[in-house]
Formats: sequence, structure tokens, C-alpha cells
Amino acid sequence: MYSIAVGIFSENPERLLVLQQRIESTQLARVVFAHSGFPAGPTDPAIRRIQDLHADIVLVDVDPQGPRLAMQAIELIHSNANNASVFAVGTMSDPSVIVAAMRAGAREYLERDAGSESFTDALKRYSIASSKLRSASNRARILMVSNAKGGAGATTVAVNTAIALENSHGRAVLLDLALLGHTALHLNVRPAFGIADALQNLHRMDASLLQSFLTPCKGGLQLLAGPQQPLQLAPSVGELARLFDLLVSNFQYVIVDCSNRTDNLFRMVADLSNAVLLVAQADVVSLWSAARVHSFLEQGTGRDRVHLIVNRFKKIPGLSDDDLHRVTNCKLLWKLPNSFHSVAPAIDKGNPIAFNENSELARSFRGLAGVLAQGASSENSMDLTFAPGKSSDKKPVGNLLISPLRAEQ
Repeated sequence: MYSIAVGIFSENPERLLVLQQRIESTQLARVVFAHSGFPAGPTDPAIRRIQDLHADIVLVDVDPQGPRLAMQAIELIHSNANNASVFAVGTMSDPSVIVAAMRAGAREYLERDAGSESFTDALKRYSIASSKLRSASNRARILMVSNAKGGAGATTVAVNTAIALENSHGRAVLLDLALLGHTALHLNVRPAFGIADALQNLHRMDASLLQSFLTPCKGGLQLLAGPQQPLQLAPSVGELARLFDLLVSNFQYVIVDCSNRTDNLFRMVADLSNAVLLVAQADVVSLWSAARVHSFLEQGTGRDRVHLIVNRFKKIPGLSDDDLHRVTNCKLLWKLPNSFHSVAPAIDKGNPIAFNENSELARSFRGLAGVLAQGASSENSMDLTFAPGKSSDKKPVGNLLISPLRAEQ
């Protein structure tokens, strides 16, 4: 019955006792920690206690006469006790305080004078959401796709891989974080909302609101569209993690198009992803660029997650798979055949090549999706193995004799 561990912070000792009684009366949770006052910084012993006691929820009592310290405490706990959800408890009379609490990281805002029923409902919501998140997180994967250099085809790879995953392996959502969103054009849709709307509404985001920002596409794929005008997106790490938490709670695969980004947002997404798919071509400039992008990611935690996708591949005498690995310092994951005459019209018409059952390139995308779906996840990274010729389709898709390299695909 008492499966949820709760910690409580309040400046008023009497309020601590009241909140403890309300929590325990729900018969859904137990109070493992009650502290008079708020933590002063990331190294405060109270923060360590929350972590050591594995608190699932931390209640922060908001004084209606002076909510500033409570807001600071919410932000501090949210940033430094990652496994704990923060519930604010205060009056409903001042909307600005409620908004400030949610922006600081509170998951729930409860009326401070409400009875045990309100706490019971909140704990039930937490329990249901946590159960769904655990179930989804066992399978959910975040896959970032980016170019080694401009024009390498990252958006084409992201769109068609997302479609292949959706069609054969589970629910997929495509998140467009490119500097200028092109995925909507590839998919022939006109989004009413997109990533900017989602980031602006994270403080009140739930599954229903998230769904309203998504654009349904052919085949069942969902799109969180990128900006249609040049727009500088600058979410914090916490905001980006919150968005990804919502996405993995509702989808098995989150494919992120980060075309042409080499900024802090690019690195943050790499750090949050299970795998980074770096799209390059088998030419000197593209492979040189792939090595430099990999070096950039080494400054974060995403360096062990980078996998090389060679797009528009052609057989070059003397250039082996080991050479590709050595030149780029990236693990070679897949080689996609050059199919310019079919890909260019597919992009122009907004009908992705992955829907063409008879296309050799479509079979290759399905093979890539199979490797991504079967890869073992560990410590937020993925163990992916490139197996030439291994695919559920009859024709080999990993090791192909390719037509000459084209300048555009």
C-alpha cells in the first residue's frame, strides 16, 4: 500500500506535521523525510538525504506571504534530485505563483488547505504516470540524426528511418530541431503548431496538450514540426529533458532531426539520446567533417553514442569499412545506396521513399530501422552492430554495389 516515498519541506514546523498527516492518511505513501526550512544549495545535506532515501515525491510548502524561498527550493530540488518529482503546496489565489512554481519544476500544484482527497488524487496520478513511464522507458529510444556537413541528407535519413520504425517496430515521433524545419515538406503536411509552441508551454504540458501540438502524417508517424522561419531555440537542459520525458512516455521511438546544428542545443540532444546517427558521404570533406563533429561531441557525454551512416554510398577501391572508422573515429552503422532519381521526386512530392515497397533504398531504411530496434540499450546509450547483408528482407541491404555518387539526393 505505502509504495510512494515522500519528503516534505516547510518553513513552518506546524505545517510539516499537517502535511505529514495528510500524506499518510492517503494510505498510498509514507513520509521518509520532513525538514523545517529549505535547502540552501546543491550541496545542502537535505538534498543528499532526499537522494539517499530515494524519495519519489518532494512536497514544498509555499508560504502565501513570501513564496520566493519556496520557488528557489523547488528549482534546486528539481535540478539536483533528478529522480524525485516536486509537488508544490500553496494557495490558489495568485496565478503568478502557480506559474512560477510550475516553471521552477513543480509537477503538481496542490491547494494548501485541501483535504486528503486532493493528495490522494495527486498520488494516484503520479503512480499511473510513473507506471506508464517505466513501461515506455524499457523500450523507448531517442535517436538523434545530424549531418557531418551540409547537404549530406540527414533530414531524408531522419524522415525515412522514422517511417520505417513506425511501420514495423512501434509508435514513433519525429522531432524537428533543425535550424529551419524541412521535415514537414518531406512529409507533405502543414503543421499548425510545432517545437516552439511545445517549449513555450512546458510548464503546463501533459499528454493531451502534447498531442495537440503534434501533426499526424501518412502511415501513423507523428511530427513535432520545426520552425518555418529562422528561429533561435535556446531551451535549458531541464526544459529539453522535460520534453523528452513526455515524448518517451507516449512513444517507443523519438527521432530527432538536428540537421546542420553544432551548437549547445546539438550537444544537449546528443547527451540525452541513446544513439547519435551522423550522416556523411564517402568523400574527403564529409569524412573530415564527421571526425570534427565527433570531436565536438567528445566534450559532452554523447561521444560513445555516435554511429556513422554513410549516405549515397559508392564502392571506392581501397576504402574499407575499417578505413571509414579510422578516418572519422565513428562506429560505422549503415551504408545507404545512392538513389537520386527516386529520392529527389519523392522529396518534391512529399511522398517519402520509405513507402515504396519495391525500392532498394526503402529496403535499406527498413534494415537500418531493424538494427536500431534490436540494439541493446545500456546507461542511456545503445550497443548497435553493423551486420552487412543481415536484414529481414530477401535482398541484402547493408553491403550493396552502388551507382556513382551524386551531388544531390
